[in-house]
Amino acid sequence: MCLAIPGKIVNFAEDGRLATVEVVGVRRKVDLGLLQEDMPKLNDWVLIHVGFAMSKISEADALEQMRTLALLGESEQAMQEVRGYGLEEE
Repeated sequence: MCLAIPGKIVNFAEDGRLATVEVVGVRRKVDLGLLQEDMPKLNDWVLIHVGFAMSKISEADALEQMRTLALLGESEQAMQEVRGYGLEEE
């Protein structure tokens, strides 16, 4: 299953193209290249997939998405995907 997982932006890289997002306590860097026309700001929520921020979403939508993943039994798979991005926090 392809998952889009909500994450909260907690930091930006110097180049502005990468951001650190937090997903249920796990922090990873994601590429913001697909959001160049509507760049997120600190504390914004984004939907991420395989290391890329796909779109900005509201906090309410992010929390609802996480509840939906939990109801579907997909929370662990979502966390495995986040851990597998290979862009660990330094």
